Amino acid sequence: MTVAEAKRADLSAFLRTRRERITPEMMDLAPGPRRRTPGLRREEVAQLAGVGVTWYTWLEQGRPINASTQVLDAIARTLRLDSAERQHLYRLAGHAEVPASADSGQVTPEIQGILDRLGDMPACVSNGRCDALAWNDAYAALFPELVSAPEGERNSLWHTCLNPAPSTVLLNRDQELARAVAVFRGAYSRHADDPCWQDFVRRLSGESAEFARLWARQDVADPGPRVKVFKHVNVGELRFTTTSLTAAPELRLIVYTPRDDETKSAMGRLLGKKRSAR
Repeated sequence: MTVAEAKRADLSAFLRTRRERITPEMMDLAPGPRRRTPGLRREEVAQLAGVGVTWYTWLEQGRPINASTQVLDAIARTLRLDSAERQHLYRLAGHAEVPASADSGQVTPEIQGILDRLGDMPACVSNGRCDALAWNDAYAALFPELVSAPEGERNSLWHTCLNPAPSTVLLNRDQELARAVAVFRGAYSRHADDPCWQDFVRRLSGESAEFARLWARQDVADPGPRVKVFKHVNVGELRFTTTSLTAAPELRLIVYTPRDDETKSAMGRLLGKKRSAR
């Protein structure tokens, strides 16, 4: 057996075992007549993933066919593969580099502990799509509207483009928003086949002409340290250096470090107001 044949045999066994562990009830399907095998049928997986039954059958049989990353993602979602299983599926299907899912990273208690220990330095954990996944009290005090937004809008890019009257106004907004969209564009290129990313760009472009204009410029940038200047409704001007650190695949720890004593003192007052209001 060649290496390629061995991989296809492993792929066949892997898909079969993953399929067998998913029950119809888990996918809101009627149990139907008595089943000869546990889990979903091949045709059910194909239907849920939006691929042809014959094509999926050939893939699970280990036949030498090419599967696109978009199709593999659909199968991975249908079979509820976790990050490690998804990586394994890609490798068996002959894709050496696997784009990590935007939702693949998890905020562990250890990461949350780091956030909480940063005290009056605002900090959050964000994914590549700019969703705020976790934060400390200082970040919540600085951006109350963002952290209290509905889950689909708890996103720094969405918040900057569409919140008309935030408690904390970004004074160097024109420069920083253009940069944020360029960084987002760099992340998007790794997820262009993901319907979730496509839908986010479509919705934000429809709601914000400013984002649509910046998006059309095709600018690309990597994350890096930035100077951001804010004006808070209660404590005035705040100046920070933001530092972006990789916390896990597709997760960034973003820390706002005060640039002067006035900002540090103002953050202390702002955090004190938040705690006293509890």
